[in-house]
Amino acid sequence: MAVDTTLGLTTPAASAEDGRRNQRLEKLIELGIALSAERNHDRLMERILLEAKELTNADGGTLYLRTDDEKLKFTILRNDTLNTAMGGTTGVVIPFPPLPLFNPETGQPNHNNVATHVALTGTSINIVDAYEAEGFDFSGTKKFDAGTGYRSKSFLTIPLKNYSGLVIGVLQLINAREPDGTVVHFSSEVQPLVEALASQAAVAIDNQQLMAAQKRLLDSVIKVIAEAIDSKSPYTGGHCARVPKLAIMLADAACAEQAGPFADYDLDDDEKYELYLGAWLHDCGKVTTPEYVVDKATKLETIYDRIHEVRTRFEVLRRDAEIALWKGIAQGGDEAALRADFEATCAALDSDWRFIAECNIGGEFMSDDRKARVKEIAGRTFVRHFDRSLGLSWEEAQRLAAAPPAPPPAVEPLLEDRPDHKVGVYDRGEVYNLCIGRGTLTDEERKVINDHIVVTQEMLKKLPFPKHLKRVPDIAGNHHEKIDGTGYPRGLKGEEMGVSERIMGIADIFEALTAADRPYKTPKKLSECIKILNFMRKDRHIDGELFELFLTSGVYRRYAEECLREDQIDDVDIGQYLTRKDAAE
Repeated sequence: MAVDTTLGLTTPAASAEDGRRNQRLEKLIELGIALSAERNHDRLMERILLEAKELTNADGGTLYLRTDDEKLKFTILRNDTLNTAMGGTTGVVIPFPPLPLFNPETGQPNHNNVATHVALTGTSINIVDAYEAEGFDFSGTKKFDAGTGYRSKSFLTIPLKNYSGLVIGVLQLINAREPDGTVVHFSSEVQPLVEALASQAAVAIDNQQLMAAQKRLLDSVIKVIAEAIDSKSPYTGGHCARVPKLAIMLADAACAEQAGPFADYDLDDDEKYELYLGAWLHDCGKVTTPEYVVDKATKLETIYDRIHEVRTRFEVLRRDAEIALWKGIAQGGDEAALRADFEATCAALDSDWRFIAECNIGGEFMSDDRKARVKEIAGRTFVRHFDRSLGLSWEEAQRLAAAPPAPPPAVEPLLEDRPDHKVGVYDRGEVYNLCIGRGTLTDEERKVINDHIVVTQEMLKKLPFPKHLKRVPDIAGNHHEKIDGTGYPRGLKGEEMGVSERIMGIADIFEALTAADRPYKTPKKLSECIKILNFMRKDRHIDGELFELFLTSGVYRRYAEECLREDQIDDVDIGQYLTRKDAAE
């Protein structure tokens, strides 16, 4: 507090000045707290400039941010006299190009412009009158004034330095004003306050930029994982990228509901990002699923289709029959009878081969009669003349040692289930695989594929997600659960799952139904996919209320227009699927 040294008393003027200084200091403290708490980038930039203008009663100002290519980018621009507001939350694009910190031709530092000079030197510049200042090029400012009738006079340009002392931006204020509007210079008393504000602002901006960089890194890593999973299999290409798009569409529709079952459902920015990450990561466990299981197109396929081995055995049987024919003729047998037997054998082999080949495709339900015929055909025998224990990998030789093959020549069945066909959790027995009831996967292989969700949950639980993303493992890991509790792996019921998890279930199923990049199936029409989804609603596999919202909100149509082929998109009468009266209306 200022003191009159003559009288030893505090003067009224000094007391008032001390009061204003204290108010400004308190304001700075409040601003520091507020700036550190602001998470929206545009609002933060705007507040920094506006608070600096208020602190100095400046008529205008600009906030620049330093870019990676060494330029100062206009971020916020304000001028009260000209009624100008650009950048930030205004949505008005600032038309001015960035200021280069270095000459693009010579590479020399650009000290001509006061803002770039401050960015390069890290020192504040306080100019009383731009028209009289030396050392800086204000020709652009003068040209601007001539065109607008404005008079740019006093300038206070402050660097924004982060923790390491790097200038990350520049704050420039124009035309300090007295209470009556008279333009004056920026006082030596107010400059330290603006510098203190700039320091707080730089910390807040730096924190935001670091958080944004971490978020970009996390997003990129997650997308790389998803793309790696999609690229593993031509059958699932693009799935991991399309599911998040559909999930966010449906979540937005639920958030927009003002009445009904989703009136209370709302996602803030963190919760929406949580859903977004969960959707991108929902199949991350597939990174451990072998391609030859995911892509198993026939029953005998492993890394290659073993049907070719089986066909070779049929070839051997035919060749044996032909040799027997010529031997019989050479030994004086009845040629006509021998040829008839040979033709009959060939016809039987051809019929059996065609049946086995058809079974391998997996397109028809395997009835007990068909399974019995497979086993009957498997009983045919041929003579093996070569040692099948040679030329094996160490691992396969170890498996074969448990039940070594008979030395050649040895009679072997045409098809068999051997002990060495059991590899880890897999059973590669030929008869066993050919007798698969539906599709091409054994129970063991189907479990391996289903277990990708368990692996997903285990992988995500090991990641130290921050508190605002703690539900990512559940959102990603519960998309195969069903409303009636018959899903996997946890058997959760609808009420045990959040809305976001149930959204994931619909998004995952609908993407798979509509996908046109699966070579094993013809792309389905939109109406057909909705019909199948309705059956799943009736069976209580998906959330019925979300299904109806999916239709009434038009999400199904918007997604189709963005992601489906034109020939897939047909008309859908959604009225037949609606049960809620208000939805139907």
